[in-house]
Amino acid sequence: MLFKMERKIMRKLTRFALALGILIGAADTAYAQPAPDEHATHNPAIKSPNRVIHGRLDKGHNSFTSGEAQHRLEKAGYQHVSGLALDNDGLWQAQAVRHGHAVHIALDYKGNVSAR
Repeated sequence: MLFKMERKIMRKLTRFALALGILIGAADTAYAQPAPDEHATHNPAIKSPNRVIHGRLDKGHNSFTSGEAQHRLEKAGYQHVSGLALDNDGLWQAQAVRHGHAVHIALDYKGNVSAR
């Protein structure tokens, strides 16, 4: 009878130790994440629609829908966006008006906008 009790206690202690080990291991993994380098460049695959960057466009597979592309172009300050079409390079191309001038605009898969 005493042997059965000792065995039961040992099983409980083993389970507790195993659970504690897993918990400590999980907590240690969370602290092991490297701190972000403040001098590193930040280049996400898709730019925030709140920060539109006017500049060089990158070719590539574009996952924006036409509605999303139009919204981003309008958010960048373009009005009367028309003729929106996705070209073979993965760039959304359109005609628009900005500051009263008609321009040709394009949007890449990262959310960068360029006008000509």
